[in-house]
Amino acid sequence: MGAVVECHSGHTYAERPRAFEWEGERLEVVEIVAEWQTPEAKHFQVILEDQRTFELTYNPSGDEWRILEL
Repeated sequence: MGAVVECHSGHTYAERPRAFEWEGERLEVVEIVAEWQTPEAKHFQVILEDQRTFELTYNPSGDEWRILEL
């Protein structure tokens, strides 16, 4: 099972991540500093209120999110 990410979805799923679960805690995204797409996934580099930076990756073929603290 993949990570839990709450996101805004408009025309497509996973347009903008808003919050995610990390180590049992719900963390809110305050800024998306970069986003890019590869053939396999959609990637977001986000900043939290405490200035921690994460990369959130959504793989549509597996319908899974991956979270990496940077």
